[in-house]
Parts: sequence; structure tokens; C-alpha cells
Amino acid sequence: MRKTITLIILCLSIFFGFSQTKEIDSISIQLAFQNQDSTKVETSLLLIKSLYEIKEYDRALKYIVQSEKLSSSINYNKGIAEITYYKALIYAAKDDYINATSGYNKAKELFIQLSDTLGVAYVNNSIGLIEIKRGNYANGLKHLLSAIKELESRRLKRELSLAYSHLAKAFYEIHDYDQAIDYNLKALEVQEQLNDAVGISQTNNQLAELYSIKKEYRKAIEFYEKVIEGNTGASDSIRAQIFPKLGGEYLKFNDYEKASKYLIEGYNLNTRFKNEPNLLIALNNLGDLNLKQSRLILAERQLLQAGAIAEKIDNKTELLKHYKLMKALDSTKRNFDRAFIWQRKYYDLKNSLNRKTVSLDTKTKVSNALELETNFDNKEAFIQPEEKATNAEGLKFFNKYKLIFYGLIAALAIVSVFLVLIFLKRNNNIKYTQELEEKNIKIELQNEAFSEQTKHLENVNNVKDKLFSIVSHDLKDSLSSINGFIDLLREGSLTREEFDNLIPELSENANNASLLLFNLLNWSKSQMQSLEPKPTLFDIQEVFEDKVKLVEQRMESKGIELIDHSLRDFAYADRSMFEIVVQNLLANALKFCKNGDSITIANHISNGSCIVSIADTGVGISKENIEKLFKNNSFTTMGTNNEKGTGLGLSICKELIELNNGKIWVESTQGVGSTFYVQLPKSRPNGDH
Repeated sequence: MRKTITLIILCLSIFFGFSQTKEIDSISIQLAFQNQDSTKVETSLLLIKSLYEIKEYDRALKYIVQSEKLSSSINYNKGIAEITYYKALIYAAKDDYINATSGYNKAKELFIQLSDTLGVAYVNNSIGLIEIKRGNYANGLKHLLSAIKELESRRLKRELSLAYSHLAKAFYEIHDYDQAIDYNLKALEVQEQLNDAVGISQTNNQLAELYSIKKEYRKAIEFYEKVIEGNTGASDSIRAQIFPKLGGEYLKFNDYEKASKYLIEGYNLNTRFKNEPNLLIALNNLGDLNLKQSRLILAERQLLQAGAIAEKIDNKTELLKHYKLMKALDSTKRNFDRAFIWQRKYYDLKNSLNRKTVSLDTKTKVSNALELETNFDNKEAFIQPEEKATNAEGLKFFNKYKLIFYGLIAALAIVSVFLVLIFLKRNNNIKYTQELEEKNIKIELQNEAFSEQTKHLENVNNVKDKLFSIVSHDLKDSLSSINGFIDLLREGSLTREEFDNLIPELSENANNASLLLFNLLNWSKSQMQSLEPKPTLFDIQEVFEDKVKLVEQRMESKGIELIDHSLRDFAYADRSMFEIVVQNLLANALKFCKNGDSITIANHISNGSCIVSIADTGVGISKENIEKLFKNNSFTTMGTNNEKGTGLGLSICKELIELNNGKIWVESTQGVGSTFYVQLPKSRPNGDH
């Protein structure tokens, strides 16, 4: 099918090219047999226009030279004007600005003498286009606005489409966004009438960017989506350009799902194409998205990459956004010294950009007052003798009162100097105020940093007190019991039978001391904020098998049955952290079971996650105690054989599971038993790179 369509397009192109060539050949033959008069000039102009449209500029210039000579010899001014205009068009197409501008001005003078308002409009439109292309927006606006009325009255759609689009671009460059939107909408209307798919796509994209600048994000999304819809089977290059911006607009509404979808796809496309400007937008917006979702490590990596690209390609707008996001990131991480550095960079760049904007706005006001006058063309050729007489009288009147006129100019100059002095003083005051504000912000950030450091020191002190308390009581008791047993053994005070009877108690004390040290180590690490998971895929059943072996002897000595319903299944988490959780939950179940009770281990899949359960038929937990389990580090109760605890186990379990994007909860009935559930992901969560 695709080959067929390609063949059809190729055949049509050959047909139209052949048709146009045939038309040019027909005009050339007709021209050869015509007399040396104005008719021959008109025919020659048709040929020049056809050659210009197919970009055969050198061939067109040959006919221009011949027609120019003929028009001059027969004094055919209309022909000279149009030939001069087409010659300027060809120079403009070849980027010869000097000859193009000179030609346009000569053509306009001739059209004015002929009172040809449409010819003047064509020239002004062409001058406007070339000036805007060169960045001379005020001059370009002046000429385009002058041409618009005539083109509108004649309903010349193709010329209007170009004029509207370039007017929109010029108003955008001088920050008049409302006018830019108005002219883009006018251009879009004409382009739809012309079925200009390329023009429609470009205008929709410009409208989306303008509405985004004006913070009308819903409209921005609407026009970005029109760009995608208008390009059926849109190419990857179009998606690469639009998706990072569209994702950014959805992010403004906190629609994280759609924002993530477009930003990740935009990131992947632009990484493949090595398109740094679009990749920069995607990275900044991805960093913002992950910052809002508290994925700080990933956000920092993306933002640092964005900053490097922004500096490399000198994109001031995205660099400003990068500074702002880095300040927010370091403030969230309580790194206030770095946050202040980013804030200082942000204000320095913003002030630099604002100064340029002020300069541009001042230039724009002057342009509005002096240059954007649409009736600027010299109309002297149309002035009647009565009007010239009136002008002469006006000149006499001016000479009579020129002293007053000069006085007014001097007064205006004095007032201008006075206004400049006020402006400079105001700028100094603003600069001084900004410096004070920055100093106040720095002091506030430093105070916040001191406050956070004080809280941190208090937390560390509390951790130290807790550690000393546990070591001096619970750990000391277990170790003292073991030491006493060893002393009796060394002194030979124990018989073989007594030795065998004391072994379970010794094993119990050793296990308690081991688990206690294990929990203390991980609890203290979590309090110092140094725990970081290293997730991998691992088999749940293997962990159960390893941890059950550690408690088998204690279960037998206490008369507790183990029921194993575990299955071979995989979870995506830090295996060592999960092992700590299973060991604690099995120890808890064993602690609160009595002779004849049972412990059941199981796992199953639910909504794409792995659910692990450890159930016991022990004493159960009261409702008021269930609420305390995961909230208070010091909550603990005695076991069925008066086993002691530190109250740290479940607190550590909760923290370790949440670090691995999981959940932990309990269901219990007092006197019946308890079931602890752990939910873990089976694969890497979305958004993690």
C-alpha cells in the first residue's frame, strides 16, 4: 500500500512538473512571436512569475533584463515597476538583502507614482517579511501593517497567510503576546481555507507556546494536541518536539500520569535523535515531576543533566527554570547553603533577562509612537495643487513660530533629563531593596538550617539514650545469663543431664542477644538516615526456608507447629532488608505463641504485587495496642514465656518495607491470634530510571 501511494505521489509530481514546464514553454513560444510593445512585456512578466515560482532564478533574471530594456524604450512605467519588484523578490530569495531592499524601494516609488495601491501593498508586504527575517521587527511591523488593509480588501489569501504569520512572529519577539495570538488565529483561519497542512501545524504550535506563556495551560494543551492530531501518523521528529512541552503543561495541573507518559516518551525520542534543545525541556520537566513526587535522587540526576545542556547551548529560559528547581530540590533536602547559591544564580540571571526585557519594551514604545504608523508612505505624487498651496502656507506659519517651537523642544529635553534622573534613582533604590531582600532570605535560610541541625542533634541524642538504655538492660541480661552458664561449665559444677537441660535456655538467650543486636544496628542506621535499599529480584520461598531454620529449635522446645504454605515467587526489593523483616515477624509470632499453637507462612499475588503473610494462633493483640505497634519505638509486651523485647522490631520492619515501596499491616483478634501482611512490588516501579 505504501509503495502504491509513493508511486501515485511521484506520478503526480512528474505530471504537475511536466504541466508547468509545458506552460512555460508555451509562454516562451508566444513571447518569441510578439511585437516589441507592452503586450510583450506583460507576457514576459507571466514567464518571469512562473520561473520565480519554480525557483529558476537565473533564467528569470535573463528575461527581467530583456523586459526592463523593452519597458524603458517604450516608457511603459507599469512594466518597469513590476519588473523591478520581481527582481527584488529574486534578490531576497538569494539572501541578497542590500539589492533586495534597494529594488523594493524603487518598485514602491514607481507604484506610488502610478497610484497602484495593490502594488504598494505587495512591496510593503515583501519588505516586512525580509525585515522580520533579519530581526528588524519594528520596521517589519510597520510595512506589514501598512500592507494588511489592502490585502484584506482584495482577499488575497496566500499573501495574507504569510503576512499574518510574520506579524504574529514580530509581535511575539517584542513581547506583545495578545497581538501575536490574534494574528496567529487570523493566519490559522486563512491556512484552513487554503488546506495548508504545514502552515496549520506551525501556527497551532506557536499558539500553544503563546498560551503557555500567558499561563492559559488548558488552551496550550488543546493546541499542542491539535499539532499531533493534525499530523496523522505523526513522525517521531514532531512527537519529539511536542511531547516534552505537552508533558510540561499537564504537570502544571498535577496530572502526573499524563505528564509522565509524554515526558518519558519525549525524553527517549530526543535521546535517540540527540536533540539537545528538546531533551533539555524534557529533563527539566522530568526533574520537576520527580521532585513533586519526592523521588529526590532521580530528580537531582535529571536536573543536573538539564543544567549542563542549558549552559552548553546557552538556553537562558530553561537555565532559569533549572536554577529554580535546584533551589527547591536542595531546600527539600534541607541543604540550605546550596539552596541559597541556586537562588542567587536564579536572581542574577532573572535580573539580567529583565534588563533586556525593559530595554526591548522601551524600544517597543518608541516604535509604537514613531515607527508603527501604517500611513508612512510618501503620497506626494497624489497631492493636488490646492493641497500644495496649503502646505506652503503651513510652512510660513511654522517659520513665524519656530522660536516657540524650539523653546518647546528645549523644555522637552529638560523634562527628559529630569525623567532619566528619576529613573536612575528608582533603579538604584530597586537594586538596594533587592540586596536587602536577598540578605534577609539568606538569614532565613541560615536560621532554618540551624533549626534543622538542632533537631538533628536532639534526635541523635535520643538515639544515644535509647541505645544505652537497651544495652544496659536487655542486652546485659542475655549476656549475663550466657556468661553464668559458661562459668558453671568451666567450674565443672554441671552434670551431663543438667547440661542437656540448660542448652535450650542458652540457645534462647543467644538468639535473643543476636536478634537484639541485629535490630539495634538497623534501627540506629535508620535513625541516622543512612539506610538505602538496593533492590533486586529474589525468591520469597528461599528467604522463608533460610529464616525458618533459625527458629526451628525454639519452636520445637516451645511445642509450636509450623505450617508452610509458601510458594516459589519473586519480589523486587532489597533482599537483606526483607530477611530482617521476616526474621522479626517469625520471632514475634514465636514469642506470643504457647504450647500447642501454630505459625503459618504463606505468599500470593494480588494486583501485580507480592503479598506475604505470617499468621499465628497465639494470644493476639488488643485494638488499642494495634494502633501503637508501628507508631512508637518503645512499645513492647512480654512473651508467653516472659520473653523480653525492645519495641524496635516492628518499627524497623515498617521503615524497611516502606523504603522498598511496600506496605505492612496487621489483623488480630485478642485470644485468637494475629496475621502480619507485607506487600512488595514484583517489578521496578514506574518512573524509576
